[in-house]
Amino acid sequence: MCTFNATFLHIVVIYFGRILFMSLVNGNEIFAEARKGHYAVGAFNTNNLEWTRAILGAAQEKGTPVLIQTSMGAAKYMGGYELCLNLVQQTIKSMNITVPVIMHLDHGNYEAAKECIEVGYNSVMFDGHDLPFAENLEKTKEIVKLAHAKGMSVEAEVGSIGGEEDGIIGEGELADVEEAKQIAATGVDYLACGIGNIHGQYPENWKGLKFERLQELADVISTPLVLHGGSGIPKEQIQKAISMGVAKVNVNTECQMAFAAATRKYIEEGHDQNDIKGYDPRKLLAPGTKAIKDTVESRIEWFGTPAAK
Repeated sequence: MCTFNATFLHIVVIYFGRILFMSLVNGNEIFAEARKGHYAVGAFNTNNLEWTRAILGAAQEKGTPVLIQTSMGAAKYMGGYELCLNLVQQTIKSMNITVPVIMHLDHGNYEAAKECIEVGYNSVMFDGHDLPFAENLEKTKEIVKLAHAKGMSVEAEVGSIGGEEDGIIGEGELADVEEAKQIAATGVDYLACGIGNIHGQYPENWKGLKFERLQELADVISTPLVLHGGSGIPKEQIQKAISMGVAKVNVNTECQMAFAAATRKYIEEGHDQNDIKGYDPRKLLAPGTKAIKDTVESRIEWFGTPAAK
């Protein structure tokens, strides 16, 4: 009898394991728990099918929740927000992904955020840092109202993040604590604040994160905080920021660089010309895809993300 039950349960698990997959979720509970638990969840940008499979595969391998996001530029390149959403949904299904996945708009302007809410993303970032603060505040309130009505999460930004992200250029500044408090009061679910971080590659003379400002923000804001420009920040600084209230860390450039280096190595070693059908894109893109997956797995470990319950 016991043997039968055990076998029956095993069959059921295998059967359901083949047909069930994790549906997309919003980030509210995941990031709230991350801040309380002093760990972070990685947010990784996708640019195509290979990127999507690598990010989801890494999260599944680690058994952790993950946020997969599209910038406005990447979404345009891929064919639009609806196509991006469908790609992620169908990849989750085809790969039998069982960990929680959040589909997020990264650095969206007002119109992009509204479009992604209509399309059905689970989370959107409205980046109004380049607007007068009063306008940023009002538009953030509008996006929060629209998104929350559909059960979606909202991220906002205070203080320009340095560097360039798909045409949105930030000089880099420290977030104003009072402005951050006002944005947090709109009901956003996570908040990106400038603390000396930048997008893209960090210059040699970069002076590091401003932990004093991060502490000032964390002392008065309970909303999970977001660290943009996570690529290139030393591991110790990222982990210190996480211990102080950062619950979401964005990574993009490191995946791009890993993909480029692995693809370049494949070509420079002549595999595309000397291997049997080495020019086949499935072979040509495989090393780069693996490099992305390895990078994502490494950063999940850095962030201390626990396995999904």
